[in-house]
Amino acid sequence: MSAVAEKEIIKGGAFLIEERTPEEIFTPEDFTDEQRMIADTTREFIDNEVRPRIPELEQKDWTLARELVRQSADLGLVGAVIPEEYGGLGLDQTSGTLIAENMGRAASFAVTFGAQTGIGTLPIVYFGNEETKRKYLPKIVTGETIPAYALTEAGSGSDALAAKATARLSEDGKFYILNGEKMWISNAGFADLFIVFAKVDGDKFSGFVVETGEGVKTGAEEHKMGIKGSSTRALILQDAHVPVENLLGEVGKGAKIAFNILNIGRFKLGAACCGGMKLMITESTRYANERRQFGKSISSFGAIKAKLAEMAIRTWVGEAMTYRTVGLIESAIGDVKDPNAKLKAIEEYAAECSIIKVALSEYCDFVADEMVQIYGGYGYSADYPAEQAYRDSRINRIFEGTNEINRMLIPGMLMKRAMTGKLALLPAAQSLMDEVLSPSMPGFDEDEGVLAAEMKLAQNAKKVALMTLGTAAQKYMMALADQQEILMGVADIITDAYAMESAILRAQKLAAAQGEEQSARYLDITRVFCNDAVERIEAHAKNTLAAMSEGDELRTLLAALRRFTKLTPMNTIAARQRIVDVLIKANKYTY
Repeated sequence: MSAVAEKEIIKGGAFLIEERTPEEIFTPEDFTDEQRMIADTTREFIDNEVRPRIPELEQKDWTLARELVRQSADLGLVGAVIPEEYGGLGLDQTSGTLIAENMGRAASFAVTFGAQTGIGTLPIVYFGNEETKRKYLPKIVTGETIPAYALTEAGSGSDALAAKATARLSEDGKFYILNGEKMWISNAGFADLFIVFAKVDGDKFSGFVVETGEGVKTGAEEHKMGIKGSSTRALILQDAHVPVENLLGEVGKGAKIAFNILNIGRFKLGAACCGGMKLMITESTRYANERRQFGKSISSFGAIKAKLAEMAIRTWVGEAMTYRTVGLIESAIGDVKDPNAKLKAIEEYAAECSIIKVALSEYCDFVADEMVQIYGGYGYSADYPAEQAYRDSRINRIFEGTNEINRMLIPGMLMKRAMTGKLALLPAAQSLMDEVLSPSMPGFDEDEGVLAAEMKLAQNAKKVALMTLGTAAQKYMMALADQQEILMGVADIITDAYAMESAILRAQKLAAAQGEEQSARYLDITRVFCNDAVERIEAHAKNTLAAMSEGDELRTLLAALRRFTKLTPMNTIAARQRIVDVLIKANKYTY
């Protein structure tokens, strides 16, 4: 039994059926001095070395891209989470996530760096044999070797296992001979090696490390909407000879590699979105303070204040969700050095990783859209930063698994854990249904304490998630996976419930440490978010329940829904004004 299995950890998905205290979760306020120093180093590198040169990168200067990768490697950023025995620093997941967050300030270079440190490297870290690790990782860590990740094909995007690329063993048994074409490969224009997925003998989906050379070529650069400063090409394999030792893991086990690496990419993507959002808010606030109309700064107008406030709210809540999840992973890994045990710890929270990916990418798109609106006509001009931010942010909802796929994965993975006995979801759902059907449901108690009312709302939000998921499981049983609209509706409820609880616990932790007066704006952020989230949850639940039930059953479920989503509306306008006034005074994002 692995160390991860032996130690007592908070189980993946348990947030839906268990209550947590502020002391049990990790928040950004818990960063160590070393972690903060790593974040500062990354931010300074991006702001001083990368951002001034983004126009050059957007002109496809791949020599510069390689040089910036090498510079980041010299600072230890590329090898931060790579084990020390292969030249890395062997740092924790939190440090790696902080690097990813601050890379979110780097526009399309964040994609280049992400492929270098994540999807292009981690398959070797977790699935390469010892010889493969020692051959490739040290040069990747120094930035001398640029890796890329080749999974998608023209006919297999979300359906990755439908890939048609093939691999057959040579007659002498020394090579796999690969044929096929891959699409949308980041870093392809200047990569030295590719992580390629192909089917051995036409049916055993497997992963390989493929070096550039004979039989390996790339297509022309794709003309993309955004992230123009990153290379994206097709990869063409024509009888490419790959040494047998370059097989990753075992023949036929490629899906395990592909999907586990995506789990890591998802929470790192969430962090990068968070970093980008902070920068967009800072630039939007400065512009709003400088831009004058009708004789005063537009930051004094309520319509602009509301936008900036909501941008800040989603950023702070998204940050709370992201680092709560990273903290869970960190706790599960503990002092374990074994790569397989680390991967198992990350896999434990696959549902949470998908939640982070969906929520943060959509928060980021919201912030980018509002940034364009605050800039007005100038937001539509390529001479101002909003235009590029808008173009670049859109890809986040597509790669690392589309948001639609991730939405279906969230309830799907939770149900899978429930069916295998890893999560007591079904007993909790049954208990809730008994509560729903009882003549008198528990009342809405007048709790005391910081954010007690909001915590009750979050608890009830989780009940709504259980009620809708339980109803769906009971109605469709094994056919639930085919009910995509239902799954996506349930996923949105689960995501808002996780976001609410994450924000509440973070704010309560701040209030306990600083006092309610000092943490008043964080309490405002949390209250506004929860107020609005309940309205979204109610709407999603109504639509979902109405699609599954009718007659007396539907009336009973809707009566329970009304009880669970009952709240006294708060003055969100005044709260948003208090939140934004801090930004306007500081002239930047401060939360």
